[in-house]
Amino acid sequence: MTQQQLAERVGVTRQTIIAIEQGKYSPSLEVAFKIADAFGVSIERVFQYDRGRK
Repeated sequence: MTQQQLAERVGVTRQTIIAIEQGKYSPSLEVAFKIADAFGVSIERVFQYDRGRK
């Protein structure tokens, strides 16, 4: 799946997907769940929380 295809499925821009991939942007819970749903996996398979990161 391309970044553009994912963006269209989720309802965001391709630039948003790029920023999420690069760790420059944290998506809302709704967007995070939509991304996981687009891949057919749980949100935990797509996103992880690093407690040491600020």
